[in-house]
Amino acid sequence: MTIPPTISEGATGPTVKWAQYLLVRRTLSYTQIDGIFGAVTEAAVQQFQGDSGLAVDGVVGPATCSALGGDGPQPPTLAEGARGPVVGRLQTALNEGRGDFAPESSPVLVVDGVYGAHTAAAVRATQQLGGIQADGVVGLRTWALPVHAAGQVLADISGAPGPGGG
Repeated sequence: MTIPPTISEGATGPTVKWAQYLLVRRTLSYTQIDGIFGAVTEAAVQQFQGDSGLAVDGVVGPATCSALGGDGPQPPTLAEGARGPVVGRLQTALNEGRGDFAPESSPVLVVDGVYGAHTAAAVRATQQLGGIQADGVVGLRTWALPVHAAGQVLADISGAPGPGGG
């Protein structure tokens, strides 16, 4: 997704969610992905700008967008019926994360690259444990779930496209 020339406080929608996702991927303290560019997002942008040596204005313009990796691909949205290598890597990550970021009670998944009912159930359980909507759909908020104390998110260990991913 291409971010418009600038987004700032008061903006809403999918481009704001993308910018928020990028902030989650690039910072260790920001976790909000709700599609609303409010004061918390503005403060996170300012912090990122200061840490990155950019002009601190709280606006996601071209320089900030580039530093966030906003010109890269978004990770795919995955739901039941999806197939492919990203699904297989997600299944591996969920298996390896049991007892850590995924519930110990989640079933061990067959790593076959097919997003079926068992994968959806494991995703829902992981979402619930992570405190987000447990809908079984892997979108930006699910990809941004923290998985390790080292600041990694699910997208990092699943090799999903995007900044820091594969």
